[in-house]
Amino acid sequence: MKKSVIVLGSTGSIGKSALLSIKNNKNFTIKLLSSNKNIKKLFEQAKKFNVKNVIIEDKKKYEKYKNKFDKNKINLHYSINSIQKIINTKVDFCVNSISGIDGLEPTIKLIPLTKNILIANKETIICAWEIINKKIIKHKTNFIPIDSEHFSIWKLIENEKQTNINKVILTASGGPFLNKSKKKLSNIKPKFALKHPNWKMGKKISIDSSNMMNKILEYIEAKKIFNLRNNQIDILIHPLSFVHAVVFFNNDLIKFLAHETKMTIPISNALNGGNKKNNINFSNSLKKILNLKFYVPSKSKFPLLKLLDLIPEKSSYFETILITLNDGLVKKYLDDEINYISLEKNLTNLIKKPYLTKFYKLKPSNIYDIRKMISITNAYLEKNYKYY
Repeated sequence: MKKSVIVLGSTGSIGKSALLSIKNNKNFTIKLLSSNKNIKKLFEQAKKFNVKNVIIEDKKKYEKYKNKFDKNKINLHYSINSIQKIINTKVDFCVNSISGIDGLEPTIKLIPLTKNILIANKETIICAWEIINKKIIKHKTNFIPIDSEHFSIWKLIENEKQTNINKVILTASGGPFLNKSKKKLSNIKPKFALKHPNWKMGKKISIDSSNMMNKILEYIEAKKIFNLRNNQIDILIHPLSFVHAVVFFNNDLIKFLAHETKMTIPISNALNGGNKKNNINFSNSLKKILNLKFYVPSKSKFPLLKLLDLIPEKSSYFETILITLNDGLVKKYLDDEINYISLEKNLTNLIKKPYLTKFYKLKPSNIYDIRKMISITNAYLEKNYKYY
C-alpha cells in the first residue's frame, strides 16, 4: 500500500528537498502541498507530482489563480485553516518545512492529522516544544527531526536509554568568515554573508550560519527535543560539514553520524528510505573521513556564542524573545538598515535588558502567549536598536 505524504512549504528549499527525496518512488502518494505565495512553483509541483489539493496563503493569488487550477483539476485552497476539510483521515507522513515562527500554527494543526510529523523548523520547536510535545503525545504522532544535526542525534541515540547519554556534540562549519579577520566584518555586505561554503540555504538561515547564531538555536533545539541539560551539549567547528553530530555515552562508546551536505539524505531516511538509490561516492567519502578535523570555536571570533551562557535550564519566554530579536535584526541587516557588527552587538545587548529579562521566569501556555510576546519584543526592538 502506498504511503501518503503532506508537504507544507513545498516551494522552499526544504520542501523541494522533500519532493526530491520521494521523486520516482512509487511507494508514495502526495496528498497535499502548500506555499506562502509562490503560486507558479506550486502549480508546477502539483502537475509534476499529480497532487489534487494545494494551499496558498496569499489571498489575492488564491482569487486570481483558482480558475487556472480548477481547469487543470487541481483544488486550490486558501489558508492552512482549510486543511481539516481536505484531510479527513491520518496520513502517513507530514513534512512541515514552513520557515520561521510561521510554521508553528500549521504544526499544531497537522499533528492530529498525521502518523509521523517531520520538522526542520527550529523556531517552532524552540518557542513551543512543550506545547507541541503534549499534542504529539495526545494524538500518538511520531516526531522526527529532519534538520541534519538533530536527525543525526535522533539516529545515534535510537534505542538508547536517556540515562546513558553523556554528551552531545553539534558540529558547525564556521560559515564563510571562519578565516576572515573580525576587523574586516563590520561593513561586510549581505551578499558575502549569504555565501555558505557547504550548504545551499535560504537567506535567513545563511546569515545565522555566518555568525553561529544558527548553532545557538540548534543547541536550544537539541536541549528540548532530547531532554538534555545545558552541560550535556557542546559545539565544535568542523569545516567539512561531513560529521553532523557526535554522541558520548556513559558506557564509554562514542558514535558519530556523517553524510554529504544534502538535505535529501536525512529526509529520505526519515521517510523510511524514501529514495533508495545509492548515491554514495565511496572514494570521496573515505577522503573526507581521513581528513576529519574539529576545532573549539572562539567566542572572540563568534561573540554570539556568549549567548549560550544565558540560556535558562527550564523553558521560558527567553527562547521566543531571542528568536524574535534575531529575526528582526537579520531582516534589518538584509535590508541594509544596520551593518554586520550591529546585528551581533544589538542582539547581545538587547537580550540582557531588564525590560525583557523579567519575562525569563515565565513561560507560554499556548501559541497565543507566544504571539503576544513576539509583538512585545518587536515593539521593543523598533525603539531600542542601534547602528553601531
